[in-house]
Amino acid sequence: MASRGRPPHDGAGEIANLRRKSTNLLIAAAIFSVAVNLLMLTGPIYMLQVYDRVLGSRSEETLIALTVLITFLFLMMGILDHLRGRVMARFGARLQDGLDGRVFQAHLQHAARTPGGPGGRTPLRDVEAMQRLLSSPVFLALFDVPFTPLFLTAIFIFHPYLGILALVGGLILISVAAFNQWTTQGPMAEANQANSRAEYTAQQLASDAELVQSLGMRGSAFTRWRKAREVSLAGTVALSDRSGFFTVTTKTLRLFLQSAMLGLGAWLVLQEQLTAGAMIAGSILMGRALAPIEMLIGQWQSVQAARRGRSAVIELLSETPPEAPRLALPRPAARIVAETVTVIPPGASQASLRGVSFSINPGEAMGVIGPSGAGKTTLAKALTGVWVPAGGKIRLDTATLDQYDPDVLGALIGYLPQTVTLFDGTIAENIARLAPEPDPEEVVKAAKAAGAHEMITAQPKGYDTPVSAIGGRLSGGQIQRIGLARAMYGNPVLLVLDEPNSNLDNAGSQALNRAIRDHKERGGAVVIIAHRPAAIQECETLLMMENGMRTAFGPREDVLRRVTKNHQQLLQKTNPGTGGVT
Repeated sequence: MASRGRPPHDGAGEIANLRRKSTNLLIAAAIFSVAVNLLMLTGPIYMLQVYDRVLGSRSEETLIALTVLITFLFLMMGILDHLRGRVMARFGARLQDGLDGRVFQAHLQHAARTPGGPGGRTPLRDVEAMQRLLSSPVFLALFDVPFTPLFLTAIFIFHPYLGILALVGGLILISVAAFNQWTTQGPMAEANQANSRAEYTAQQLASDAELVQSLGMRGSAFTRWRKAREVSLAGTVALSDRSGFFTVTTKTLRLFLQSAMLGLGAWLVLQEQLTAGAMIAGSILMGRALAPIEMLIGQWQSVQAARRGRSAVIELLSETPPEAPRLALPRPAARIVAETVTVIPPGASQASLRGVSFSINPGEAMGVIGPSGAGKTTLAKALTGVWVPAGGKIRLDTATLDQYDPDVLGALIGYLPQTVTLFDGTIAENIARLAPEPDPEEVVKAAKAAGAHEMITAQPKGYDTPVSAIGGRLSGGQIQRIGLARAMYGNPVLLVLDEPNSNLDNAGSQALNRAIRDHKERGGAVVIIAHRPAAIQECETLLMMENGMRTAFGPREDVLRRVTKNHQQLLQKTNPGTGGVT
């Protein structure tokens, strides 16, 4: 979904701009193609001269001279053909290099704003499909197709009958190519979709391999994947049969046309309307004229894949315009103001957050409570800038969130999601948010602030202990504490913690509360989304939500008194003086 208030973005124009930056490479490839295709006439001319001049004159000197000249011309043709292949390989690489960063960022933005994530095929594979086509011989065949009329004209010069045969054969091959595209486009798309579903199913099951193993689901998981794989395989086989039929038909037809050309040429020789050299040369020229068409038909799957990839990339870039440059703002104070914020989740038609307003001052923590589906997580995504409000404003200090560059805003806001995910790398790299050169002092500082330093140093390799996206041997509580350290890395202004103690034991909860207190003492602000009373122990204010709307907001005791019947019991659980922390 394009950002509200912006004109539609032209993804095709963005790709065209990148292509124009490499126009010099396309021009070089076109020039080389002109030279290569002109040199393709070398073989027929040599054949014509040998049959009509050398054999007739029986001159060895002429044969040697022609052979030396032809050897040089073929050598030049090979060099130029190799050079244009290298040029197009660099053109494809340059286009991919120009698209990779933009597509990667757009993919992340789209995935962050799309419930359930992207799933299946990634747009980076679409970019690779485009690059593979541009670097392949089949794309060079597009440079050769315009020279087909030149070769057909040369055949017409030999004799009109030969030209008519070559022209009719070419039209038949083009018709086969068009029919191939028309009949395979739908099955190819279905086969690719089925393959993506099978691949996604395998990735999903592999990511939860421990759960699959522990619940005895391996057989069921295999059956589920096998069904998706069978659909994919059946579609692939059907597509291969159909495209293979057209490929074989094209190849057989081209070979038949070359033989027919020889037969017709031989008849014309017998009628003394054509020389033997012209007969052989015409056959060679027709093969050369039809070769690009045969190449396109034979490699049509790669052409279709690149076309689908280009369409998918254009759609992604059009839906996710590049971020507009923003003026760098000074570090804000930890003052958060929400002004009648309304949020409609991507893909939804109804708002899950309606007209919510509140304010948090520096050194304060606000708890967000309410039943499931109240809109608490939606509020967290709006506070972190992941979801853009459809109405109202969220201000950090005096500036709205959209006035900050996304990376700058991410550094100012530390976010601990309800489900913490670690990335492949070391614990230090995860805490440092995958920074290329993490600051060791800041990493340790964040870990100590989160109360995770001792836990990390107790690991086999300390901060250099490798972890994976599924956590490895770390417990849920350890992963959550590393996630808290990651949120506190770089001393952010605001902490947004979604169920921060869901996997913590009593010691972990106490460490969390200390981290929140320390952050407030440094002048920071905290938003805590909670179900368990212990999580709101350090909160000065509470925001009660229900059905996406604010039902109460104010000092913690006042809100609890209004919304809870067992107020005294809950206060005892959340009061540190009682020693009862749940």
